Amino acid sequence: MPAITTQPATAERWDDVQHALSGGGDGRSCQCAWFTLTNAEFDRISADERRDLLRGEVETAPPPGLIAYVDGDAAGWVRVSPRTAQRRIARTRAIVTSTPEPLDDDSVWAITCFVVRKEYRGLGLNAALLRPAIELARRHGARVIEAYPVDTSTGHVRPNDLYHGALSTFLAAGFTETAVTKPGRPLVALEL
Repeated sequence: MPAITTQPATAERWDDVQHALSGGGDGRSCQCAWFTLTNAEFDRISADERRDLLRGEVETAPPPGLIAYVDGDAAGWVRVSPRTAQRRIARTRAIVTSTPEPLDDDSVWAITCFVVRKEYRGLGLNAALLRPAIELARRHGARVIEAYPVDTSTGHVRPNDLYHGALSTFLAAGFTETAVTKPGRPLVALEL
């Protein structure tokens, strides 16, 4: 059984953030900027500029996410930060009409992105990242954490569509389903 550990994404772990994001899916090109930018902004800037934006986030506190390590190798990533810092959420009608939480409340955090390198899939890294993500949010004043996972029980889901995480992972961590934003896409929340 491999040893799985997690660490906050900080400036001294920048190379590990990049390694975790580069092993599959859209992590290398997205740089976990999808939820922090509007559509127009995301389309206008390059992957290098997105990487610079993420680096700026990593160099400030609190960290915008966590890195999972498998036997010391950076293998996965999760974004967890105040929902207000993830501007796309307030522009996503399905979420806006489903959340009971005020959109301008900094005490509401969101977990919006998981990336797991292909060679480490199937080891439970999303669950391993979720537990410390909850604790990171709690330590930095979160009152509620929301997430917008995929319900994998409704049929086949492409691996690239799982960056939101699986509903079952969030339910196992104590989140409750509070709304359905669209078929197969619930809104879940955890009161802290």
